Amino acid sequence: MFRLIAALALSMLMALPASARGLIRDAEMEYALRQVAQPILQAAGLPGSVRILVINDDSMNAFVGDARAIFIHSGLLLRLDTADQLQAVIAHEAAHIANGHLTRRPAAARSAQTAARLGLILSAAAAVAGGGEAAGGLLAGTSSVARRSFFAHTRAEESSADQSSLAYLAEAGTDPKAAREVLELFRGQELLSVGRQDPYAQTHPLTRDRIRAVEAYAAAVTPRSADRAAVDYWYGRAVGKLSAFLRAPAWTLRRVDGKNDEISVMRSAIAYHRRPDLDRALHAIDSLLAGRPGDAFYHELKGQFLLEAGQAQAAVASYSRAADLAPRQALIQAGLGRALVAAGRDAEARAVLERARGRDPFSPRLLRDLATVHARLGQPGLASVATAERYAVLGRLRDAGIHAERAVGLLPRGSSGWLRAQDILSAQPR
Repeated sequence: MFRLIAALALSMLMALPASARGLIRDAEMEYALRQVAQPILQAAGLPGSVRILVINDDSMNAFVGDARAIFIHSGLLLRLDTADQLQAVIAHEAAHIANGHLTRRPAAARSAQTAARLGLILSAAAAVAGGGEAAGGLLAGTSSVARRSFFAHTRAEESSADQSSLAYLAEAGTDPKAAREVLELFRGQELLSVGRQDPYAQTHPLTRDRIRAVEAYAAAVTPRSADRAAVDYWYGRAVGKLSAFLRAPAWTLRRVDGKNDEISVMRSAIAYHRRPDLDRALHAIDSLLAGRPGDAFYHELKGQFLLEAGQAQAAVASYSRAADLAPRQALIQAGLGRALVAAGRDAEARAVLERARGRDPFSPRLLRDLATVHARLGQPGLASVATAERYAVLGRLRDAGIHAERAVGLLPRGSSGWLRAQDILSAQPR
């Protein structure tokens, strides 16, 4: 399995910009972004496996990792004003996939770097497979040695992507004029020195001619009629949650003061949690659950509040309800396992974490929790395997090798854990 993820890392090596600070992993956000993206991806004829992932980076950028992932910087996401604009960003990147602009990238990646330098990219590759470190329910650390020049597009590719993306927007019922609105965010970037430009301006030829071309394309197509309520709703939840976790609580509370709509209440709940003010945070989240008692993500958020406030048993109850409502959400299942670990219910935690690992085998935090449980239950070999896998995903291949060697010496030859440790050893740089 780790051979597979290493191969995926090779194909993605040059996809992440050098400024990338970390992948943002959150079950609710990923679900919400998938709802926003789905009409566009369907119009582009792309498989449902294409994921929309967010990088914790203040700069405005978006790019394609490979045919399975579109990355958007948090800085760009927080600058957009509407779901239409976000769909315009997704449509443009989806067009690069659909139009075959990625076919040259794996070869370029292989010629640019050796496998020994892929460690820092493994967590990004793992995120595409469903993994990633969560901190406060959101952040996952990773880094990159990508070169900007690798993922710079030609003007012909950009023109092709622009034209295709506008067709996708129209088919999805989105106003194609949103594409021009997005480009306007970058107007003037070309006048800045390279060091001050956002990465998007360095990798996409943003000229006035291109903006005029987009205007012409947009004027020539008419969006079909479509119900936008669900897209707008999930856009609000994704951006509202991202903003509340990344921006200062005081900033958030000033902007939601006196507002009682669902998104504002969610933002205030997160802001109070981060202060921390557990009573107000729980009051706000309970009001949301009163209106949406079957919402797994609100139950998960309440579990996070309780767990991080040291109330592990109460957190187990909230996470359990969330897991029952969304049994296929690996990040929620991992949260339940984490709460069980904190509550000292190790045997239950192991079972839950193993199930979550089956769906999300490259989540560093999950693997850390699993290693803790194995160690507590007197299973040092399995604890070493989980630790080795966590270090591998984080790119610390030397440390991964040390723990994999230890696991091989402790586990029965040919067992599942022994084979996993051997996979890690086989991926060690030579």
